[in-house]
Amino acid sequence: MSEQSDLELVGEGQSGMEAVSLITAKKPDVVFLDVQMPELDGFGVLEVIGPDKMPAVIFVTAYDEYAVNAFNANAVDFLLKPYDTNRFLAALGKVRKSAGNGNSKVTTLAETVRRDRFVIRADGRYIMLKPREIEYVEAAGNYLQLHLSDRAFTVRETMASLESRLDNQRFVRIHRSTLINLDHVKELEATFHGEYVITMRRGQRVTMSRTYRSKLDQILGQV
Repeated sequence: MSEQSDLELVGEGQSGMEAVSLITAKKPDVVFLDVQMPELDGFGVLEVIGPDKMPAVIFVTAYDEYAVNAFNANAVDFLLKPYDTNRFLAALGKVRKSAGNGNSKVTTLAETVRRDRFVIRADGRYIMLKPREIEYVEAAGNYLQLHLSDRAFTVRETMASLESRLDNQRFVRIHRSTLINLDHVKELEATFHGEYVITMRRGQRVTMSRTYRSKLDQILGQV
């Protein structure tokens, strides 16, 4: 840290509650936050302080199972222990880049990834997907099934959570349990019940419920 002339260490905490107190009092620009801490874990610290008052966060942990949560928590980066100096400096570089461009808001992992790819956990693996690969998504209980052209992934995530990680100009909710990618829509057909049957480009048929008819103009503009 002493070699970084533009950085000043303003505090170190040994527990989650200490982290809350330090962040509240010192108002740092960036926080390196361990996921696992006594009293309150790193994600709990974010909840206590609140997203609007939280500085840029770089999560640090020895367990890669927390990677998806770090993405969803809008972390700037995610350092997996053990990490070397180059990896540490790369994480700092992301914060510096936004500051150097005059941005008041640091670009987070989720925002960076949402543009061209995002991470899911399926079958015990972390998989990077390009949003354009997803044709449509169906909810099944506590799980979602992501349908791609050549495969499908089942993930444990809510529809609202996944929807928030995707471009709402391309992905449209047509049913409480169905989300479609407009790029893969082929045609719509009205039914007698005020609903629409949507045919995807590979022939799959999904139903738009009357509750979501406000999305119709957005879909028709893309078909």
